[in-house]
Amino acid sequence: MRLDQFIATTSPLSRKEAKRAIHAGKVEVNGEFWKETGKHLPANAQVLLEGEQLILQGERYLMLNKPAGIVSATQDSEHPIALDLLPAELTEVARNLHIAGRLDADTTGLLLLTTDGKWSHKVTSPKRECPKTYRVNLSTPVLDSTINALEAGVVLHQDPKPTKPAQVKVLEPQLIELTISEGRYHQVKRMLAAAGNHVEALHRHSIGGIVLDSALQPGDYRELSEKEIASIG
Repeated sequence: MRLDQFIATTSPLSRKEAKRAIHAGKVEVNGEFWKETGKHLPANAQVLLEGEQLILQGERYLMLNKPAGIVSATQDSEHPIALDLLPAELTEVARNLHIAGRLDADTTGLLLLTTDGKWSHKVTSPKRECPKTYRVNLSTPVLDSTINALEAGVVLHQDPKPTKPAQVKVLEPQLIELTISEGRYHQVKRMLAAAGNHVEALHRHSIGGIVLDSALQPGDYRELSEKEIASIG
């Protein structure tokens, strides 16, 4: 890793501020002051910034219970974003956090955040077909014909390719669990519309083997366990 990238990742400094600190002789690597911002660090290097040791944290994996009204983004000048729900010290340390599988602003439930790009690709890549399960409140009781259509695959408006077969579990006449393995734009809402119903509320319950922790209140988060991380394969 480049020295300036390491400083920006492990300290509150931006990349630009990290370069300034390096040029100013404030950064020490293995007992020597380095002033080359693009120089790559050797393995297990000890890096000091103004005498304070910096430590590179491992990859981070979080689950967040997203409330309605929160945008699944890491930057937005007009709306509250998912990162606003995390403590400042976490977002400073893990400033490379990004969202693996977004949700609409009015959709609630499981949101995954990570610094691990390869892992998030496993969640979102269409080739991986990682299943996502939603609890869907409907405007009218679900019909057998609607279930059959969803399980066979439906053609969405302005999208000629049918959806892949979904799994449907009826919990109540107007509440179903829908499991899909794609991630098309507004897919669940469009699927129900194409099958003759309407989504009143949408809540993501699980992604792959990761189930939203029932102890998490809306807006709360926790680190994923090693078992949960490994379940995305």
